[in-house]
Amino acid sequence: MPSLADTTIRLLGQEPLAGRIPAAEQLRLAEILDKAGFAYLEVSGGGCFDAAVKRGVESPWERIRALKARVKTPLGLALRGRFLVGSRPVDADFSRRFVASAAANGIDVFRLHDPLNDVSNLREAAEAIVAAERDFEAGLVYSPGRTGEIETLIERARMLPELGAVRVLLHDPTGSLQPHTAEELVPALSEASGLPVGIYAQGAGGSALAAALAASRAGAQLIACAIYPLALTLHRVSGEALTEALRGIGLDPGIDIDALWEATDVLDEHIGDELVTPLVPRIAVLAARHDLPAGVVAGIDHSLQAEGAADRLDEVLAELDQIRAEAGWPPLASPIGQVLATQAIINVLSASRYLVVVDELRSLVAGAFGTPPAPIDPALERVVQLTADPESEEDVTPPLDEVRERAGDVATSEEELLLLGLFGDDAEQLLRGIRSRGRREEDLSGVGEQRAQRVQEIVRIVQESGIGEVTIEEDGMRISVRSTPDLPAGAPGDSPLAVPEPELPAPNAVSGALVRVESPMVGTFYRAPEPGAPPFVEVGDVVASGQTLCILEAMKLMNEVKAEVEGVVRGVHADNAAPVEFGQLLFELEPLAGRPAL
Repeated sequence: MPSLADTTIRLLGQEPLAGRIPAAEQLRLAEILDKAGFAYLEVSGGGCFDAAVKRGVESPWERIRALKARVKTPLGLALRGRFLVGSRPVDADFSRRFVASAAANGIDVFRLHDPLNDVSNLREAAEAIVAAERDFEAGLVYSPGRTGEIETLIERARMLPELGAVRVLLHDPTGSLQPHTAEELVPALSEASGLPVGIYAQGAGGSALAAALAASRAGAQLIACAIYPLALTLHRVSGEALTEALRGIGLDPGIDIDALWEATDVLDEHIGDELVTPLVPRIAVLAARHDLPAGVVAGIDHSLQAEGAADRLDEVLAELDQIRAEAGWPPLASPIGQVLATQAIINVLSASRYLVVVDELRSLVAGAFGTPPAPIDPALERVVQLTADPESEEDVTPPLDEVRERAGDVATSEEELLLLGLFGDDAEQLLRGIRSRGRREEDLSGVGEQRAQRVQEIVRIVQESGIGEVTIEEDGMRISVRSTPDLPAGAPGDSPLAVPEPELPAPNAVSGALVRVESPMVGTFYRAPEPGAPPFVEVGDVVASGQTLCILEAMKLMNEVKAEVEGVVRGVHADNAAPVEFGQLLFELEPLAGRPAL
């Protein structure tokens, strides 16, 4: 019977959905999927690392650790051969260290494929996976082309057992794998490699589900899927639909469908009414017609719209087909698809083919990325030679030792060095942000201590002089201090000029007078110093500046969250022992009268 692997968490961590679902809800979702019976949960990959680093909220390693702490199902990570999770190839040492860090952080299964289907590019990472005693699933990319993709894949499959693979995973990023082709490929790959075969398919119009069912009938032992909302919007295989269909043909995968519908309910709370714009019907139709990944077509469309050339999309797609043929018919898995698409846009908009050659295409033609399935057109090779700039540096990931020398105090661990090597300045910005977590800001409004003292002095002048209002503006910051005159004795209605007093907000209501205390990190929220002890604070308590409000546990470290103003606790917005995300509201404090929060 086939087993299922779920990709829901990975899809939520990459574009176009990155950041739409709170971290706490993703952890809750993982706990639900944990009881569904999956072979493993694929929780991260290149898109997740890229989105996490660029968003600058949390390290992608933190998310993996948080998931590992909450589920028992094995966790999976998708890697792009020598590119790992980035867009530039790495050396053998870098690859080994990355895999070792991923295994140490909780990854149990590595789905490793090379964008060019060059099996030699898998060797270093495969050796590290085997050394870490983790499962290595060797991915082969299905992508139609004149090279005879079936024969090419079978030839590559014969090389995989010596690398230590436990499974061959047929990966279809273009949605072009037809059911009859899946039925042919699954037994052929199994016979050539002597290994069980799995399938990771995507495609609109139900093609992915049809291919998955055909593969199951042909003996596929593992099928990747996602819960229904993601399958519907991102054109993946629905775990719910697949489970029911497999049961109907006597191949029950042992999945608890009720758990999947429960997970769907959680997801619907956040994105049930939203459209996932990169896969609008027009884009999906063009992707299917040209046998291209929908994400590549969406990226081309976005770039053309930004240039005011949206009407030239068909020209660019035709040019992309031609460039692919000239470059040796490489599969269009990331990042190769994006490289060829960028060159196609330049060729069309410049009205001259290869007047400008992108660096990544140069690297592909020069063999820096590996060997494509077919020979490269000699004319393209000649163009690259004639337009080469001998003074330009090759865009490659620097060795880890070199990254360490440059890092200074930015990185404090090997996993952080790996991020710096893969993502450069974006990673440095993320790590500096992580360093600042928990550090008290100069004041709540972001102004310096000297400026805060000046504001306090203005407040005192207004109170003592009887001036109605003072406004100051300096360095782009505008502050107004207004006095409130004493009302005459008696009810507000006794005077024709009096106005009714506004109704006071409920103790837990959010208002402009309340100071928000937000989580400075992803972690677990604890209201008390130890189990059974009374909470640090309750609603209605008066707290001093610097008093501990709670403890956040992250990476087995206990971090105290302290009050930054003297005030009254008006709201507690997290449950004890519950996971919280960065920036989540924990408490609301009402500053004491006469001591305004600046």
